[in-house]
Amino acid sequence: MVGYLPVNRIDLLHGTLDLMILQTLKWGPQHGHGIGQAIRASSQDAFQVEHGTLYPALHRLERRGWLAAEWKVSEANRRARYYRLTPKGKK
Repeated sequence: MVGYLPVNRIDLLHGTLDLMILQTLKWGPQHGHGIGQAIRASSQDAFQVEHGTLYPALHRLERRGWLAAEWKVSEANRRARYYRLTPKGKK
């Protein structure tokens, strides 16, 4: 449970997820659910990101200026927030 991990281990987990998100978005813009699916697929189901972990990470990266987001219609004809790398996020 994350609440019991030492602070430096929590930072490590955040950093790992952040890098996985940034790597996933190198392939192009994606909505949050798609990002989670891509991370799971690329890790061969070893790493499954829950929504309660993924969306705070996306918002954190957006606040840092590494991601930008906009609302679009998804493949399922639903409104979804699509994330993309900014020039700062590509570094």
